[in-house]
Amino acid sequence: MTEFDYLYDGSEETKTRFVCFVGDTMRRFDLAITTTNRFYGKKLVTDMQSGRTAVLGPDDLEAEGYLEHAYKLSEEEAAELGEFLSAILGPIHFTDI
Repeated sequence: MTEFDYLYDGSEETKTRFVCFVGDTMRRFDLAITTTNRFYGKKLVTDMQSGRTAVLGPDDLEAEGYLEHAYKLSEEEAAELGEFLSAILGPIHFTDI
């Protein structure tokens, strides 16, 4: 049996919001938005149709082309997703400062 050199191995209770919406582009978004104590307050956002997941915070929404790349979206679709997520994602928290 292979031995693994674990960097971490833990469990925690999380909160997941499931939401589905359609914007003006008629693209359907089926999302699972998971809140966890990890990732400095950023949220784990999974597109359940494609299986693509990204750790997102408000700074990521401002990064040009980030949502397009992470979720393989057109510019218009990414703008709709970003508009929705901007109301959902809270501030990031740096606890080691």
